[in-house]
Amino acid sequence: MMLARLPRPPRALVRGAVRGVVYGGALAAALAIAACSTPSSRFYTLGGADSAGAAATGGTPAVARTGVAPAWLIEVAPVNVPPQVARNQLVVQTGPTQVQLLEQERWASLPGDEIRRALSTNLTQQLGTIDAFGTARPDDVAVYRIAMNVQRFESWPGSHALLDAVWSVRAVRSNAVMTCRSVVSETVGGGYDALVDGHRRALAEVSTQIAAGVRAMAAAAVSTPATPGKASSSARPAAAPVVPPCPAASPAAAAGA
Repeated sequence: MMLARLPRPPRALVRGAVRGVVYGGALAAALAIAACSTPSSRFYTLGGADSAGAAATGGTPAVARTGVAPAWLIEVAPVNVPPQVARNQLVVQTGPTQVQLLEQERWASLPGDEIRRALSTNLTQQLGTIDAFGTARPDDVAVYRIAMNVQRFESWPGSHALLDAVWSVRAVRSNAVMTCRSVVSETVGGGYDALVDGHRRALAEVSTQIAAGVRAMAAAAVSTPATPGKASSSARPAAAPVVPPCPAASPAAAAGA
């Protein structure tokens, strides 16, 4: 019985097919190596401020609680930060006039949101009250509105973290407004974890100053209650509300600034 011999493919075609398989495998291996060698991003937050707030006040972290409503409430407004740091990447100083964006070192949320959330946590713990911003509240409860405008938010790796902020406490039911400025510089070690922790400590110090301002405003409101005016065409205008002076910075913060 005779068997038909199949024709062999041209050698050039065989070599081309083998070469294509080899090149394809090499390309896949190169892509896999590149994917493995790409550094992953790390995310940082100013949250977890329980320990920072407790350390600033010498107490222990507060726990979630319900029950008796506080005597007065606070409202922590959104925080403004300089445009150059209002991004997810960490922006670090490399010189007096130079900064560097770190693509792999990022904030968990925008710095303004991080500062506002940590500030709210610190203040509610230190004052034993509730942040009612954006929430319905009773009309007969005193409310103190806190606003912050960050002038400088500087990160110097291995050196210091600096927070320079103008803030105000306003009694919503009166025209009393306390406007102050806090400048806090915290020494930091090497690494970005230490840098973020420095910013957390600086914000905790500013929170302590703001909390002192809120207490002073509340005490002034109690000591000078509003008196009903007499219905008369010659009635004198109401006296201007008493605004306490800005609270003094702690010795450590004043020395750092």
